[in-house]
Amino acid sequence: MATIGDVARAAGVSRSTASYALSGKRSISPKVRQRVAEAARALDYTPNAGARALATAQTMVLGLLAQFHTDEFAPAMLQYILGVSDTARALGYDILLVTEADGARALRRITDSRMVDGVVLLNIAEQDERLPVLRAAAQPGASVGLPGDCSGLDVFDLDFEEAGRVMVEHLHRLGHRELLLVSQPRHVVERGGAYVWRLRDAALQRAHELGVTLHAVYGQSRQPAVGQLLNSLLDSHPAVTGLLVDNEAVAAALPSVAHARGLRVPSDLSVIGRYSDEFAKTFSLPYSFIESAPDRLGAMAVRHLVRRVESPAARSEPYVVRFISPELIPLGSTAPPR
Repeated sequence: MATIGDVARAAGVSRSTASYALSGKRSISPKVRQRVAEAARALDYTPNAGARALATAQTMVLGLLAQFHTDEFAPAMLQYILGVSDTARALGYDILLVTEADGARALRRITDSRMVDGVVLLNIAEQDERLPVLRAAAQPGASVGLPGDCSGLDVFDLDFEEAGRVMVEHLHRLGHRELLLVSQPRHVVERGGAYVWRLRDAALQRAHELGVTLHAVYGQSRQPAVGQLLNSLLDSHPAVTGLLVDNEAVAAALPSVAHARGLRVPSDLSVIGRYSDEFAKTFSLPYSFIESAPDRLGAMAVRHLVRRVESPAARSEPYVVRFISPELIPLGSTAPPR
């Protein structure tokens, strides 16, 4: 295995110059930096993480705390994880993925032991038990998701309230006056999944303002319960002409349910979902949707976190809360009701 000394000899520079050229910690001429980089590639050189941590007090590792809940759709969570890990890798950082049920204990372990330079939190609850631990840690943190108290970390999320309003307004403009909203399972709300009621409450409020009847119900996350629920809802609400889906498992099951019932979209039923473009492609979903942008949110969180890690000045800057505005991607699944 090549060492930094091997790289330095191949590039014709000192060990310290080779180290600075690769780490970017000091100003090195472009010509020398390129020579060192070419030597490192030719030798397939990989920096020693332990030595680097001792020399720089950095591990070049970011902690990513996520959980796979049985009542949520796992493929949707993976989209957020990939957004974080891909961006971290592009910035020269590895990811330590932690999925322990006791998130606060796991977070305290990896921050107290200095295993990571910073932390990204997923699966944020409104009253998240991990937040006091993160605020007390020496490392900076970022959240993909909006907690009840945003102090002490940078927060990035979709504007779920606006997403709910956009969905209702779009169908209202087409002439729909009775709609059905299927949200995430009830347990997601009970453990503090604020994004569910943020979209639901805003949609209900906007529907009330526009004179639209909106039936809001909790969904399921696994078959056959998903299909059974969809059939039951469509049976019990025959006057509904528009369906809003804030539940990935329900969206994935809808094409087969609609086909079995002989429902034509959009002539019989207009549909708008809320998920990512990648999710829509994976499950070949033909429905217009609000882009949930998991990759973009993960990238925003990591870039901001790395900036705080690498810049002492950035560590003292005020924390930010940033929302992505919802974008409705039209796929022809909405039309005026018959």
